[in-house]
Order: sequence, then structure tokens, then C-alpha cells
Amino acid sequence: MRKFWLPLGLIIGFGLLFSSGSTIAGYYGDMVLNSKAEKRGMPPVIFPHWYHRIEFKCKVCHPAIFEMRSGSNDIDMNKIISGQFCGKCHNGTIAWKPVQCARCHSGQPGLTTGPLMGVK
Repeated sequence: MRKFWLPLGLIIGFGLLFSSGSTIAGYYGDMVLNSKAEKRGMPPVIFPHWYHRIEFKCKVCHPAIFEMRSGSNDIDMNKIISGQFCGKCHNGTIAWKPVQCARCHSGQPGLTTGPLMGVK
């Protein structure tokens, strides 16, 4: 029964949040990855840390896949496509492949790498 109520509660909660007319710049725990993106002509990446934490414990990714220090992971698309970093799961088997750029590259120009501040 709990498996039913948790997703339903999340759906209702997010529905109320988005229908309230407030502007959301990001959620607690989201990360900006922009050490390379704008230099390569792409918008910054917004990593939805909060969303991943709904399903997974920290130890799934840290420290085996990502170091827990902002800016310490040298992530780029070639590495992701070859199965490193995000590509460990985003491989078309565990999670969707990284083929739709805007799914991740959704930040406004000028954001700096680190925690996304500005939750409104």
C-alpha cells in the first residue's frame, strides 16, 4: 500500500507546487555543471540531485562514480557516452540514453559550476 501512496503524494505535491504560479529556479540539492558546457556552445547542465535522491542512496554514486566535491569530476559528453559518470546508468538500459541535449543542458547562460542557488 505504501508503494501507492508515496508516488501519489509526490505527484500531488509537485502539481500543487507548479500550479501555484511561483517561479522555480531550481530545487534544493540541484547542481550546475558549466565548466565546459558554455565554452563548447551548450547551455549549462542542471543535474537534478534531489530527483536522484528520491530513488537512490548516496553510496550508489559516491564515491565510486562521482567525487563529492564540486568541480572535482572532469565530466564531458565523450566520457558519458563511453559509460563513465552519468553514462554508468544513462545507457539506454538502466535509464534513458543521453541523446536529447535539452534534458540536461537546461540552465541559463552564465550559471557557474556548483550548487544551484535561487530556489524561489
